[in-house]
Amino acid sequence: MEKLTGVEIIVDETPEAVVISGFDPVRRQIAKTALEKLIQDGRIQPARIEEQVQKAEAEISKQIKEAGETAVYDTGVVGLDPKIVQLLGRLKFRTSYGQNVLEHSKEVANLTSLMAQELGFDSEIAKRAGLLHDIGKAISQDEVGTHQEIGAEIARRNGESKEIVNAIASHHDSVEFLSPIAVLIEAADAISGARPGARRETFEAYVERLEKLEEVALSFKGVDKAYAIQAGREIRVIVEPQEIKDEEVQDLADRVAKKIERELKYPGQIKVIVVREKRAVQFAK
Repeated sequence: MEKLTGVEIIVDETPEAVVISGFDPVRRQIAKTALEKLIQDGRIQPARIEEQVQKAEAEISKQIKEAGETAVYDTGVVGLDPKIVQLLGRLKFRTSYGQNVLEHSKEVANLTSLMAQELGFDSEIAKRAGLLHDIGKAISQDEVGTHQEIGAEIARRNGESKEIVNAIASHHDSVEFLSPIAVLIEAADAISGARPGARRETFEAYVERLEKLEEVALSFKGVDKAYAIQAGREIRVIVEPQEIKDEEVQDLADRVAKKIERELKYPGQIKVIVVREKRAVQFAK
């Protein structure tokens, strides 16, 4: 089974549990489907394993094709290369922090389209870029580079416009934005991924994580207020101008970041922004 599917199968002492381990989500799904059929059948021997793996490969291939076509139909994106539609279907079996990547891509497509309409930009290009922004995750485990680099190259090879290629490449700030739609993609990506419940995090755990982040910032002398924003991906620290000088602001940002790294567990990265503002107020009587 391991040789045919390319995954590792772990049978430990936990009753009624078999762990399927591997980097490729499609291979994991093929192994899972074949193993379930074998257990139901009861006849587990080399010839039957090979037969069930072949059937599972055909079944998953069909599911991938249908998932890609459904995603394109649901979002109303037309004219995509069949190779890209196939890659979209593979995202059905990929998750990011527990969030299904295909569903996330559809959300980003719809959110970006709505924002583009409100701002007077081309909503069709925005929707297309949103649907394709994570396409690199379909094969990122097999290629060298980040998923946005891989995704941009896939889009370029399959005839997508420079605007869409840049939106895919820049949605994690790795390259410069070349259009307003690229900025909207990043915003929609953050909204879809960071909303409570999107990534298997209860509302209580979500609130607790933000409170702890703010507590860390408030523990420093001279800090007046702290606000966790963007679902905890950014912390704004407001300092007392009488206690913190301009030349001390960067040092405080460094110390807050180091303390967050030591004391908190979090996915991705957290941006620390320290704000020092001097206001002069007087009343005319």
